Amino acid sequence: MKQGALGLIYDLTHTQVLLIQRRDVPVWVLPGGGIDENETPEEAICREVREETGLEVRVVRKVAEYVPINALVKPAHLFECRVISGLLLTTTSETRACAYFCLDNLPQDLFFIHKDFIQDATANLPPQQKSLTQVTYWNLAKYFIRHPWQVLRFARSYFTAS
Repeated sequence: MKQGALGLIYDLTHTQVLLIQRRDVPVWVLPGGGIDENETPEEAICREVREETGLEVRVVRKVAEYVPINALVKPAHLFECRVISGLLLTTTSETRACAYFCLDNLPQDLFFIHKDFIQDATANLPPQQKSLTQVTYWNLAKYFIRHPWQVLRFARSYFTAS
C-alpha cells in the first residue's frame, strides 16, 4: 500500500501554518502526497511541498506516523519542515490556493484530520505512532450526508492515484 507524507510549515513567528486548498476537492489541507517507489518519506515531503507550493523545504523533525485502522486511508508520515528558498505560489496544477493561517484561526473547511495533525505538531512531543481512529466508516457516512460531492470527488482522486 502506498504511503503518504505531509508537511507542517510554520511562518517565521511560529504563529501561522501553511495550508493548501486542493484543486480536486475544495478543502484546505497540509501540503503532501504519496511516497513514490524508492523514495524516503523525507524526500517525498520535500518534493510534494515544492510541487504544491513552489517552496523548497528541509525536514526539521518527524512529528508522527499515522497508522490506518481500516481501508479508508493510507499510512502517513507527518514532518515539520522549514522553508529554505523559493516563492510561495498562489496556485499550481495541484492547488487552488496556498496561504498561511493563524493557528488560532484556521479555515472552516480545513480537512478535519489535518486539524488533529496540526495539534499533534504544536504539542512538540517526540515522534509518535498514532492510529487514525477518526477515520471510520460511520464518520465517512456522516460526512457524506453533509458533503456528498466532496466525498465523491475525493474518492475519485484517491482511487485513481493509488
